[in-house]
Amino acid sequence: MQATPSQGTDAPALPHAPADHPKVKRGKIGVLLANLGTPDNYDYWSMRRYLSEFLSDRRVIDYAPWKWQPLLQTVILTKRPFTSGAAYKSIWNHEAGESPLATITKAQTAKMKALMAARYGEDVIVDYCMRYGNPSTKSKVDALVAQGCTKILFFPLYPQYAGATSATACDKFFRALETVKWQPQVRTTEPYFDNPAYIDALAQSVERAYGAMEVKPDILVASYHGVPKRYLLEGDPYHCQCQKTTRRLKERLGWDDTQIITTFQSKFGPEEWLQPYTVEEVARLAERGKKRIAVCAPAFSADCIETLEEINEEIRESFEEAGGESFTYIPCLNDDDAHMEALASVVDNNLRGWVD
Repeated sequence: MQATPSQGTDAPALPHAPADHPKVKRGKIGVLLANLGTPDNYDYWSMRRYLSEFLSDRRVIDYAPWKWQPLLQTVILTKRPFTSGAAYKSIWNHEAGESPLATITKAQTAKMKALMAARYGEDVIVDYCMRYGNPSTKSKVDALVAQGCTKILFFPLYPQYAGATSATACDKFFRALETVKWQPQVRTTEPYFDNPAYIDALAQSVERAYGAMEVKPDILVASYHGVPKRYLLEGDPYHCQCQKTTRRLKERLGWDDTQIITTFQSKFGPEEWLQPYTVEEVARLAERGKKRIAVCAPAFSADCIETLEEINEEIRESFEEAGGESFTYIPCLNDDDAHMEALASVVDNNLRGWVD
């Protein structure tokens, strides 16, 4: 499959244009991968900047700003950068000077570039951005336009759609286009929570983990990032898509309902969130005799603070303190080849009509 031929990376001035007309780069297609984001470092001010941007997002915390911002700026952001910074420090990629999410997203982007080059040659340009922190969505949109992209496919790397993840990433993308003089054609990808290639890659990761164990876990906990229950009642499809991912994974593995459960983690604030809460459910499992468990995180395309620190430390500790004996965390799919082929299939599907 080949892309529509480009008109040149550095095309001359348009035909019949005056001699001083600026050169026009055109004919390229951009694929912009988007992930949640990462602080630039784990020190207080880096963490405060990142958390302020993240927790000021009305799709993440939708309380009225006049109520929320004074609390956020004067109380939460006084203390939380210290605790969050310590958590990030415990998982930080010190050699690269960045968070694991940044390292993994770069690796995913490199593999996607190779896959797209093999399919479409030089006419598809792949890059990545973060919803919060750096590299910013706007900087990468501007860079793609500068490279001659007249079409951009925006791909939030969230298997399940949620207003607080996929939608806010798209919001940021569309706002980035507000200052572009010559706007490209744009598309956004659909959620891939039940994409067969994604489910197969997820199942393979479980099979590899189980195959390396002498004694298999009593149950697999599929832990998804939580959202307030109110969001579900207001029409957000996230909860239903998480449940379907677990069901498809169970079917692919050939398991029954006793071998896998769905839970939700990362509760924040006083209101009820989607349940059961992972940190509480793993303790209940241990108390009920499930002494060996494995945990996977199907809502995350890359390992990050919520998986490497929250699951591997806080949730593991809850399980062990309740009498659990064996806790196995199955890493996210990250830049696994089967995962990257699944993501590439999503890109292929969304480039139809843009490439021959």
